[in-house]
Formats: sequence, C-alpha cells, structure tokens
Amino acid sequence: MDFTGKVALITGGGGDIGRAAALGFAAGGAKVVIVDIDEAAGLASANRVQERGGDARFVRADVSRADDVRRYVQTTLEAFGAIDCFFNNAGIEGVIAPTQDYDEAAFDRVIGVNLKGVFLGLRHVLPVMLRQGAGTVVNSASITAIFGGPGMPAYVASKHGVLGLTKAAAADVARLGVRVNAICPGPVETRMMRSLEAQRNPADPAAMGAAIRAGIPTGSYSTPEEVANAVLYFCSPLSGNITGTHLMLDGGRSATGGAPSPNKS
Repeated sequence: MDFTGKVALITGGGGDIGRAAALGFAAGGAKVVIVDIDEAAGLASANRVQERGGDARFVRADVSRADDVRRYVQTTLEAFGAIDCFFNNAGIEGVIAPTQDYDEAAFDRVIGVNLKGVFLGLRHVLPVMLRQGAGTVVNSASITAIFGGPGMPAYVASKHGVLGLTKAAAADVARLGVRVNAICPGPVETRMMRSLEAQRNPADPAAMGAAIRAGIPTGSYSTPEEVANAVLYFCSPLSGNITGTHLMLDGGRSATGGAPSPNKS
C-alpha cells in the first residue's frame, strides 16, 4: 500500500494501535500527524516514526474539545497542506461497573472522548476532504458495538454510536469523493486490555486474560499491527468502492455469534 505524498492524521496516536498505524502509514510514504492528550506518549510515537526515517509531527489535544480539534486540523494543514487519511481513533475504556451503579461523570467522560470526539473529528476534517475532493476516514469502534458487554455501559454505548456516525457520515459524503468506514476490534494486546483485565480480576489479571483468550476461536488477541493493517487497507485504493461499513477484527468471535466470555472489548 503506497501512501507516498499523502498526509495521515491519527488521533490517539500515542496508544498502541495509533502508534502502529503511524508507523504503517509512514512506512508507506505518508507524512504523519499524531494527536494525543498524553504528550509523552504522543511524542514517543512521533519520535519512533522519525527514527525510521519518516516525517511526523505531534499535537497535544483533548479530542472532546472543539477548540482542540480545530487546532489539530489547522496544525496539520499548516504543516502539510492536506489531510488524505484520517484515523479517528482516540478512545478510553472508563471504569467497569454495572449500569445501575455507573458514575455519571465517568459516563460523560467516556462518551465525550469516544463518541463526541469522533463526531468532532468528522465535523472538522470532512470539510477539508470535501474541499480537496478526496479523502478516507476510519473510525475506531469495537466488537462491543455489535455484541455489547457487561459492566461497560458508557463504552458500549459510545461504540454503538461510532458505528451510527460512520454510516451517517458515509452517506453524507459518498458522492463527494470521501469514504468513511470503521474498524471493530475485539481484544488487542494493548494497555487498554491490561487495564480491563486488571479491573475484571484485580487479584489475577493474567488469569483473566487467559480466560478471555479461551473464548476467542483463534485463542489469541489481535496485535496492534494487525489492527493498523486494516486501517491502512481502508485508507488505500485497495478498498475501492467500500464505504459506510465496518470490519470485525476479533479472532473469529463474531463467527460464533459473540459467544459469552469474561470480557468483550
């Protein structure tokens, strides 16, 4: 997949999946802008790209704040003049608690980052792509956008919303040269999964991880690179006329109807 001369914008670029995507885009020749609220993690991703000979910039931003989103879009345009690929990826897991006990402020924070942040990204990046007459967007949803999961009402609701935004946005811009799709990862080898394992079983997170893997047909979590490869595919000409849909990256879990397991992330 050749991204020579393209500009890739990645939110949540300091995380494991965002970093893998940044490295993948850069390896294909793209210039990369990494956005994250965690300055140390975002800079580490940009440095990793640069160490491998790529061109990367970092912008610190809270994706739930419109002013920050406008700023990361403007910074990208000032640096590189275009946004060809947008990985709308920033997200948080929040706390695990039953719906009836879930803290309102915690709910608002998860929805603000995972759903409003995706909307704001679309709201301010799509006009750039429409002026260009071309562009691709990939939103980060989750297997929980299809099957749900206990103890994660805010996260599950946010990811259902991301799929809805993906379909609505794709329909709005389909005839205008822009494609919008989503990825739906199951468990991935990331910091987020370590957090969820620890929340599910504080006494023995490793045992929780083993139990989760036992419920996955392939017996393993996806790697960040495998998820990133799906993002690259959706942003490349190889995905052609595909828009308004989602791709499951779940080790075959959806093939079994989302069979019960200790966690669906």
